[in-house]
Order: sequence, then structure tokens, then C-alpha cells
Amino acid sequence: MIKALGRTDTISALDAPPLALVTGANGFVGRRLSVALRDQGWRVRGSVRGAAELDAGVERAVVGDLGTDTDWSLALSGVDSVFHLAARVHQLSDPHPDPAAEYLRVNCHAAAHLARCAAAAGVRRLVLASSVKAMGEETRADSPWTEESACRPPDPYGRSKLEAETAVHEIAAGSALESVVLRLPLVYGPGVKANMERLFLAVRAGRRLPLGSVRNRRSMVAVSNLCSALIACAQHPAAAGRTYLVSDDADFSTPELIRAMARALDTRARLVPVPTVLFRMGGWLGDAAGWVLRRDLPLHSGVVRRLLGSLVVDCSRLRTELNWQPVCTPDQELAATAAALPPASRN
Repeated sequence: MIKALGRTDTISALDAPPLALVTGANGFVGRRLSVALRDQGWRVRGSVRGAAELDAGVERAVVGDLGTDTDWSLALSGVDSVFHLAARVHQLSDPHPDPAAEYLRVNCHAAAHLARCAAAAGVRRLVLASSVKAMGEETRADSPWTEESACRPPDPYGRSKLEAETAVHEIAAGSALESVVLRLPLVYGPGVKANMERLFLAVRAGRRLPLGSVRNRRSMVAVSNLCSALIACAQHPAAAGRTYLVSDDADFSTPELIRAMARALDTRARLVPVPTVLFRMGGWLGDAAGWVLRRDLPLHSGVVRRLLGSLVVDCSRLRTELNWQPVCTPDQELAATAAALPPASRN
């Protein structure tokens, strides 16, 4: 049964399992993290905007929209660790009249407000899910970013995530709260949406994909591995005050990823070798490629950048300092993702 948090709730006994607050608990990562926490003996409370349903065994704390006036008092009562996943996600074509201000309000100012409230409530640790976009958009294929690499976010979303990291660390440094930042690359797994799902569906449908000539490298993280890393960040003493990069520690080129998807789907990848320079030129080729994909994967300029460019990260600090290692391989998570895809259309 799902329990909604109310004013009659009491703080658990001192010997009870630790209580985690997961913001964005009804999202793709939040649901999986809630399950992983419960499997490891945690009690879980999920914050949501309204009447969103959560998994069985997860308390529901309704906090409304994220902002600088969000009332976190009930949601934070008795909490040991906060996993802050909720954010305004990156959008290639943002419809908001002032997206830069909105990214800053939700991703930075609201996160800072939560950190202050958590410190005042006596929370031990706050783990902030950030993004590699706080560092930038693209690396060389043979030169992965580390935590020491310069941060040059190119857009309002990336800048809002970097400013959130700085604000949370600064607030924690002046209190008893411990902060940890985890920078995420592309996250995939069962239930993933957006371009990753569209690419999977295009492969399953046997579409010809004009990406056979791409020679890039990209880091990703399976949602199972991400949840394991998030929990390590909340538990390990060495994580306090640190910033980490996370990945599967196994990078793919776009053609390799498509072939791995095809293996997971027990089908054949239909890769067509088209010179990548033509993609970057746009124009007629964008329309032609859209026809080839039959709109399963719209080739917006941002999508093209991800399909052609490299973004590689080195997660060795996370592995070394926290003794963390991935709990599944990419092939295992891609197989689970394939199995969870919506049924194929009969039309």
C-alpha cells in the first residue's frame, strides 16, 4: 500500500532502517532508485508535485512545484539521506519564453533551497544528480573528461546544473550536511524514453540507419549501475564533499550501440555508410535521413551532434574512492530495455 505523508506521521525509532527522500520519485530513475533502496533495506519516501502514484512501500510526500518557497518540512522529517533527482530536463526546442531563467530557477535555486532545508532538518547527506552537460557538450574520442577537467557548459541547462553543484557544495560546507554530486551521461534502461527509445524502435522495425560511417565514442550509464552509484554516494564516508563522474566504464560508437541494440532485439542492424560531413551540412540530407528513419528518429541538430560526436568520461575516481563497480553490463541492460519496449504496432 502506498502511504501519503501527513502531519500525523511520527519519526521512526532510532534503530529503524535509514530513511531516504527521493525527489522525482515517479520518474524514470526515481522509480528504479526507490526499488534499489528498498532492496538494500532502506525506507523510502518519494516527493512528488501532486497525486502521482508511487510503487508499493514508498511513502508519498506532496511538495508541489520545485522553487525557493517549497515547503520541505514534512518531507524531510526523520530523513537520513536525500537523493535530489528532480530537475527541469534539457530540451532541444524549449517552449518556455525564458528557458535560461527557468532552468536556473528550478535546477539551481530550488536545489539550493532544498539543501538549506535539509541542513536545517539535520539530514546527514544530500546526493545531487547532476549532468555531464555541466562540463560541456563534446570531448575527443580518445580524451575522456575527468573530474579535474575544465567546465565549459555551452547552454542554459548545463550552466544551471553547474551552478547547482556549486551552491549545494557551498551550503553543505557551512553546515553539518554532507553533499555529493554525481554527473550523469546518457542514462538508459527499461522504460527509457525520448531518443534512446526511438532509436531502439527504429532498429526493431528494421529501418535503414545512415550511421554506418560514424567513428565516435560515447559514455552511457545503465540505470541499474546509476542506482548502485547513487547509493554508494550516500553511504560511503569518503564521498562527502566530492564530485564524481559515472558511466558503465564501457564506451560505444553509434554503430556499435546500434549493433548492441540489434543483438538485444535478436535482429539485424541495417547500417548504411553515409559520409558524416553530409549530416553536418544539413539541408536535403536531413530530410532524406528523416525519410529513411520514417520519423522514428527526427534528426534535429542536437540529435545529430549526439549521434556523430564523442562524449567520453572517466569514472575511475568513483571506482577507486568508493570501491564502486558496475552491477550489470551494457548488454544485460540493453536486453532488459529491449524486453520492456512497447509492443510493435500491427499497422
